[in-house]
Amino acid sequence: MAASALGKRIRALLPAASSGSSDKRYLGTEPIPTGPLGVICGTAAALFWAAGLAVARHGIDAGLAPVDLVFHRCVWAGLAFLPVVIANGAADLRIFGWGRGVVLTLCGGPILSAFSYSGFLGAPLGHGGVIQPSCAALGGLALATIVLKEPLLTTRLLGALVIVAGLAVIGFEALTNIGTHALLGDLSFATAGVLFAVFGMLLKLWRIAPTRAVIVTGVLSLVLIPVQWMLFGFERMIAVGFWENLLQVVFQGFLSGAASIFLFTRAVILLGAARAAVFPTLVPPFTLLIGYLVLGVVPTLFQLCGLVLVLAGFQLTQKA
Repeated sequence: MAASALGKRIRALLPAASSGSSDKRYLGTEPIPTGPLGVICGTAAALFWAAGLAVARHGIDAGLAPVDLVFHRCVWAGLAFLPVVIANGAADLRIFGWGRGVVLTLCGGPILSAFSYSGFLGAPLGHGGVIQPSCAALGGLALATIVLKEPLLTTRLLGALVIVAGLAVIGFEALTNIGTHALLGDLSFATAGVLFAVFGMLLKLWRIAPTRAVIVTGVLSLVLIPVQWMLFGFERMIAVGFWENLLQVVFQGFLSGAASIFLFTRAVILLGAARAAVFPTLVPPFTLLIGYLVLGVVPTLFQLCGLVLVLAGFQLTQKA
């Protein structure tokens, strides 16, 4: 009863469910001013994502496993949204279907997070901060062109090639200076980036409002609670202490999790999938900056060269 009442209060602050596939205001079927709002949403999502990567690196170093970080990333936001879903009788899932809800959860939830955090077992923070968002940008541009039929301008194609060059520099460092285990970590980061690109493309293709997507994927991710309990346990979380877990809850569960996905998908709706797909490339400088200022991680020359190329590619992909 209490959960239902709380859900109704929260629901009153969110867009009402429509009888169609989703809310027109969020789908672009009614004109809304894009202006700087889409850019602000995309930039804020990149900042939160970068902070989440830096804090995840800290969590791995403190003794948490990738599965523990996945738990923090997916479960707490789901618990926060659960009263909303109870209050409306899972109306959002009925609107766009359980099948699509499961697919979105897999692409934007536990599996993406598992690849993202596992990369840190073999590769440094600078690699994760550059490779994952860059592959998200490249994948988003490719999917927007192939699936959504958005035009691929010459400047955007050139920008994509420059980003690939930046990734090649990072990969060269992995092979020559760190070892093959770093290359496996890089591949894990790349997979996470591609999954994030698929998530954004599906929201646009299926015309699903970002608010509803965040709520549904969060609640469906609650299946991780029995999985964690039966297969992995909570010993590592207990061992690292309260404050480390609280740090991961805030950054993984809310900022890097629900908030970044909501803001990014809002950018997709406001700006189009092709333009919004390049915002993740803002994550590399944010990640390296946060890593240096907060964790004391000094980027290598290869990472800085790769970063410069990625940023140059980002500028080209933004040209009209």
